Amino acid sequence: MNEFRRNGKLVGSTDKGKIFVLSAPARTGKTTLVRMLTEEFPQVIQSISYTSREPRPHERTGVDYHFVAKEKFKEKITSGDFLEHAVVYEDYYGTDQRWVEERLKQGKHVFLVIDTQGARQLMGKVPAVFIFVYPPSFEELKTRLEERKTESSQVIEERLSWSRQELEAGKLYQYNIVNDDLNIAYQVLRSIVIAEDHSKENIYGI
Repeated sequence: MNEFRRNGKLVGSTDKGKIFVLSAPARTGKTTLVRMLTEEFPQVIQSISYTSREPRPHERTGVDYHFVAKEKFKEKITSGDFLEHAVVYEDYYGTDQRWVEERLKQGKHVFLVIDTQGARQLMGKVPAVFIFVYPPSFEELKTRLEERKTESSQVIEERLSWSRQELEAGKLYQYNIVNDDLNIAYQVLRSIVIAEDHSKENIYGI
């Protein structure tokens, strides 16, 4: 019989880690929300995706992404290295399967911050908690993209078109969060992680 064991922690109460899949359109605050979680709870970590796109000026390899050439990415697909992978705006993105599995064995909760294409590959295939973050409105999302001033109007329109598809796919996720106020959105996300950490399967080891 399994022991009913707790160690008094809000998160990290068992030796069993979980996968959390979080998706959201660009400029919805998903990266900030997950960073806030990892800073509060050492047991929560974010998977660093591989990508074939070029790094932006502020990005660092191994911190923001693992940047690799497109041919190298395709080799990793052939080798079966990815838990999921997708093409977004002609660039490849993927999650390292072995890295995730090793962290789960260490009892870490692993957040995959990925787009809806990759998330849908995992639904029904991998035990995971699926969370979608919505902007307050589509108009607000457009404003946030325009204020960034790093892309042309054509690129912004392409992103908005893709965002419409992502927002529709959000209906497939277990949890929906509207990021109208960052602190409130974080408290909701925090509550989801705590509840899932203390869920039945973690008590009984199912």
